[in-house]
Amino acid sequence: MDKEKPRLARLTAILTQLQSKRVVTARDIAEKHQVSIRTVYRDIRTLEKSGIPVFTEEGKGYSIMEGYKLPPVMFTEEEANALITAEQIIRRNKDKSLADQCKNAIEKIKAVLQYTQKDKTALLSERLVIRSNARNEQTSDHLIRLQSAVTNYQLASIDYLSLQNQRSQRTVEPFAMIHTQENWILIGFCRLRNDFRAFRLDCIQNLVISTTQFEPHKITLQQYFEQSSKHW
Repeated sequence: MDKEKPRLARLTAILTQLQSKRVVTARDIAEKHQVSIRTVYRDIRTLEKSGIPVFTEEGKGYSIMEGYKLPPVMFTEEEANALITAEQIIRRNKDKSLADQCKNAIEKIKAVLQYTQKDKTALLSERLVIRSNARNEQTSDHLIRLQSAVTNYQLASIDYLSLQNQRSQRTVEPFAMIHTQENWILIGFCRLRNDFRAFRLDCIQNLVISTTQFEPHKITLQQYFEQSSKHW
């Protein structure tokens, strides 16, 4: 019976993993749980026999039926503490949209915590101090909308005031978001300059996300970094 406990925990974790992404490969599962590919195949068959609607996408991996819901997730004390710590760190982030949306998400997560966990997380919140951005400045409110523009391939029109106090209007194809030195940076293909450019979110004076979509760029973020480094 003791040998079944680790497998039961693994099956539950695999089910959570399947719900976290649209498609999960057998290798992803094997690496996360440190088991063989053969064991993954056996675990997937067990889930299928248990009535879990897992589908195999040839050449891609496994997916779970859209709309299938797990019972309420239970958190360990360490996981709950990690969430509270993440909440405190993000509350010190300079982008208001991120802080607001994270607060909403964490409130939903707290709702499923056990009563004893709620008491402990409340205590931990009082005993945590994050000293970055000590003045609690919120210098932008664009991150969440730009993240959606990145994933939906939507054009962004921005009024930009550079650190050199130069104003410009740009139409940008959002590509990636980078956080550095407490500031968020948008990497995007600027149609004015006909090249990739970096834009600080706290320099964006006005932002409009268009319903117009652009063709995804045939380049990964790592390839972008490699190409950018050649110009330095």
